[in-house]
Amino acid sequence: MNTSKKVVGIVGSYRKGGTIDTVVSEVLAEAENQGAETSKIYLQDRQIEFCTNCRVCLQQPGPERGDCVLKDEMNGILQEIEAADSLVIGAPVNFGNVNALTQRFLERCVCYGYWPWNTPSPQMRKSEATKKAVLISSSAMPGFMARWLSGAIKSLKSLAKMLGAKPIGVIFVGQVISKQGGLSDKIKRQARDLGQELVG
Repeated sequence: MNTSKKVVGIVGSYRKGGTIDTVVSEVLAEAENQGAETSKIYLQDRQIEFCTNCRVCLQQPGPERGDCVLKDEMNGILQEIEAADSLVIGAPVNFGNVNALTQRFLERCVCYGYWPWNTPSPQMRKSEATKKAVLISSSAMPGFMARWLSGAIKSLKSLAKMLGAKPIGVIFVGQVISKQGGLSDKIKRQARDLGQELVG
C-alpha cells in the first residue's frame, strides 16, 4: 500500500518559470526527495469563473463544502487539494495584494464557509486545520517592506485557512526585477527546509 504523503503546489502567478513558480518547485522538489508524491496546479491554465456572490454554497449545512452553481474546473481543483496532506501556495504582489488570478480563486473558496441568510456573520465549516502549508509571495519592493505594506500574506493565510491548512512558514522574495525565476542561495535553503518540514 502506498502511504507516501501528497503535496500539492498552487501557482497563482501569470509567469511559468518565474519567481513564484520557481520557489514552489523548489519546495515541491525537496518534498519529493523526502518521499512525497507531488503535483502542481497552475491557476492560469484552469477554467475558474468569477464568484457572483449568490451565496448558494453558503446556505448548505454540514461539514463538507457547499456546492457552487458555476460549472467550471473549480470542483476538480478542490478535490485535488482535499486529497493532499500539505499545500504550497504561491502568488505575487500586484497593486498591494495578491494578483487578480489568485484573488479570483480565493473568492471561490467561500464554499468552505457556512453563512445562511439572516445570520450576522459566517463561520468555517471545519475549525481545525488538518494540513500543513507553505506560503510564498514576491514583490518588486524589498521583501521586508512588502511583507508589511502589502496584504498578500494576510490573503494567503486566509486562503490556507479556508483550505484547511495551517501555515508552517512563509517565503517572501523581494526586489524581483526580472521575468526569470533566479533565486538566491538563502531562498533555496529556506525552500528546501520547508519542503522537508511539510513531509516530516
